[in-house]
Amino acid sequence: MIYHSISDALTILKKALPAASRLYVAGCSGEPIALSNHLKENDTFAENTTFLGIWIPGVNKTDWASLHPTAKAETIFLSADLRSSFETGDTQFLPLSYTQSWRWLSSTPLDGGVVMVSPPDKDGNVSLGVSSDFSQAILARNDVPVLALINHAMPSPPNAPKYPLSRFLCAAQTDTPLIQIAPNDLPDTFAKIGQHIASLIDDGDTLQFGLGNVQQAVLGSLKEHKNLKIHAGMISDPLLDLIDSDSLDRSKGSVTTGVAIGTDRLYQHLKTDESVCFEPVFHTHDISTLSAIPNLKAINSAIEVDLFGQANAEFINGKQVSGTGGLVDFLRGSAIAPNGQGIIALASTAKRGTLTRITPRLQPNATSIARADMDTVVTEHGIAVLKGKSIEERAQALIAIADPAFHSELQAAWANIRSSL
Repeated sequence: MIYHSISDALTILKKALPAASRLYVAGCSGEPIALSNHLKENDTFAENTTFLGIWIPGVNKTDWASLHPTAKAETIFLSADLRSSFETGDTQFLPLSYTQSWRWLSSTPLDGGVVMVSPPDKDGNVSLGVSSDFSQAILARNDVPVLALINHAMPSPPNAPKYPLSRFLCAAQTDTPLIQIAPNDLPDTFAKIGQHIASLIDDGDTLQFGLGNVQQAVLGSLKEHKNLKIHAGMISDPLLDLIDSDSLDRSKGSVTTGVAIGTDRLYQHLKTDESVCFEPVFHTHDISTLSAIPNLKAINSAIEVDLFGQANAEFINGKQVSGTGGLVDFLRGSAIAPNGQGIIALASTAKRGTLTRITPRLQPNATSIARADMDTVVTEHGIAVLKGKSIEERAQALIAIADPAFHSELQAAWANIRSSL
C-alpha cells in the first residue's frame, strides 16, 4: 500500500464518503493528534462531518465539533474541552455505558473512520497498539472505509490485535508522540484511601480500576501483596511500580486491558511485556466475562455519594462534566463474580473541606449509580460496606466515613429524610 500525506489520505477518504458524513475517530491513547492538528489548519474535510468517538475527559482534548462551522460530534463523555460545542448543540451527549457504547458503534449509521496504528510488521499487519478498546467495533464493519494513520510512536505489544494493512482504504504516516498522562503528587487524603482499599484486597485477587488519583493511590499501597492480576479498561504508569515490587502475577494474560494511558516509560515497557493482553470492550467490560473472574475487586471513584448509597459521577453544580463510562459495567460484573466486590472511593470533602461529598440526597437527575448497584464506599475516614444492609444501616455507615465536621449535619438531614419516607 502507498503511504500518503495526511492531506492526500483525507482527500482519498473524503471521496469515499457522502457529502454529509458520519466519521469515527479513535480516542484514549489512540487519538490521532496529527489529524486534529491538520484539521485545525485545513478545515475543509470537517465540513458537514459528524465525528463519533469515545473521548476521555482530561485525556482527549480535541473538540471535533469546533473544527468547522458545520461540523458536529457525538460522544459518551463531556469535559471542559467540549463544553462550548455542547452548549451550542453541536456536540451531542449520549448517556451510555461502555458495553452499550460498543453496541452503538457496531450499529449506528457510519460512513468512515480514522484509526491510529503501529507501523506494519514483516507480514504487512498493523497493530492497534496500546489503544484496542473500541476501534475493533469499527474494523469489524467491512462496509466502512477506514484511514490508517500509521504512527511510528505507537508500539506493537506482543498481545495486541493486528489487522492486515489491506483492510484499510488508505494510509498516512506520522511520528507524533502519544498522549502523555503522568502520575500526580497525591495529597495525604488519597494515601489514606489507598491504604483502606489495600486492606480489602488479598493476594491473588484480580483488580479493576479507573484512571486517576484513586488508581494511583491504590496501586501505591499494594507493593506488599503478591500474585495480583488486573482486568481493567485502562492501565497507566503505576502498573510499573507493581511490577518492580514483584506484586503482579507475570504469566500471560495476568493483565487484561483495553487501553494503556501513561508516559513513554509505560509505552516502551509494553513493547515486550508478554503478560499484558489488549482486548476490545466487548470482552473487558462484558458481564459474562466479569462474572466469571473469581475475587474481582472493581475499584472506581465518584463525585459524591448520598445516604441511600446512590452516587453521582457525572455532574458538578448541575452541569454534565463526564459520563458513566465503564463504571456501572464493572460494578454489576463484580457483584456477581465469585467473591467479587465493587468499591467506590472518594475524598470525604471538596472545596478545602467546606463541602461534604457524603451528601444527604443527590440532586434530581444526578444518579450515575443506583443504590442497588452500590457495594462498598471508601473515604479517608474508613470503609462502609453497604451490600445487604437496610437503608438505616447504610445511612449510618456512610455518615461514619464522612468528615467528622459534617456528622451532626448529616444525622439531622437523615432524620428529616427518614421521616418523609
